[in-house]
Amino acid sequence: MSMPVRRQRGQGAMERPRWTRNPLAEFDDLLSQMGGLLESTVGSTAPGAGLVVWTPSADVTEADDAYHIELELPGVSRRDVDIEVSGQEVAVTGEVAERERKGVLRRSGRRTGRFEYRMLLPGEVNTEGVKATMSEGVLTITVPKAETAKPRHIEITERAEGGRG
Repeated sequence: MSMPVRRQRGQGAMERPRWTRNPLAEFDDLLSQMGGLLESTVGSTAPGAGLVVWTPSADVTEADDAYHIELELPGVSRRDVDIEVSGQEVAVTGEVAERERKGVLRRSGRRTGRFEYRMLLPGEVNTEGVKATMSEGVLTITVPKAETAKPRHIEITERAEGGRG
């Protein structure tokens, strides 16, 4: 099956357009312009402004005895992270400082500034037993479930014939 070809007066078939510029560079410029527009209407999201800039990626799993939350925080020191558990809510906040660099930064893909992760766990938890560890840029929080009344087995007895039991 042949494709239709667009023709202009006095010319043969038009060739496909050739990129004279890098389309990804144009996309980066567009994102920068949109960021500037957003900043001018909403305000700056500078790290010192107290605004949350980003939310880390997380996995949450539930075991029989606890909830496990794993947050990706590459390059973040444990001293720069704060964890609070209140009722069933877990809140992780912190800040990644911008590194001092020599020369001109041409492109940045690393996340810097304030971050926050909040989650409401589905069941009652033991806030006193919460533990957190950090290894290789992954923060692991273990939130034990609250002790609930253990199920009690009720035995059924047979009542005597004729009696009202």
